[in-house]
Parts: sequence; C-alpha cells; structure tokens
Amino acid sequence: MAEHNDLGKLGEDLATNYLLKCGYRILDRNWIYQKKELDIVALKDNLLVVVEVKSRSTEYFEHPADAITLSKIKFLVRATQGYVDSKEIEQEVRFDVISVIKKGLKFEIEHIEDAFSAPID
Repeated sequence: MAEHNDLGKLGEDLATNYLLKCGYRILDRNWIYQKKELDIVALKDNLLVVVEVKSRSTEYFEHPADAITLSKIKFLVRATQGYVDSKEIEQEVRFDVISVIKKGLKFEIEHIEDAFSAPID
C-alpha cells in the first residue's frame, strides 16, 4: 500500500477515535456510493454527521480542509442523499471536516463542525 494510503487510513482511524471520545456514535466508515466513499457517518445530538477526513504529512502547501472543493461538496451531498435514502434515515444532516496533520511524531486533529452546507443547484 502506498504511503499516502497508509496516512489516509491512519488519519481516518485517529478521526474515528477522536469522534468516539467526543460522544459520537459511528454508524459507518468508508461507505461506498457510486465508486466513491463517505469517510465517516456518525450520530451526535440527533444529527446525522457526515465527516470528510483529510490527512496530510504537512500543511506546508495546503491546509487539508482547503482540499474540499465545490465538486467534492456536491459529491458528498449526493452520496449522503444515497445513504439517507438507503438507510431510511430521517435525521437532519450536518457536514463536518476533520483535518489530521502530522507534526513530528504526533498528529494534530482539527474538527470543523458544520463545515459547509449543501449547495443549491
């Protein structure tokens, strides 16, 4: 497995553990929709929370959260609608981003709640 894939998997593991410690209930990880995936789907305070995890070995070039483009947001919204429909979920949805940045031998986790809203097409 490529090193960036290892970092991505580790970042998702760290984000999952962080969310669990913060009282989230993890429903799914790496849920596939049309050959793409939702990183983490969780419940918190009666909200369905879709979490996009971005991991980087450095933030020198770009902060991980800045990698969430409009096309990525549109995909996440469509995939979330697929998730909600397939699971017959009625909760309100919130989109979060968790950035995991390697800092020496440690990792810094930044959680941005309600990071974006569904765009109106």
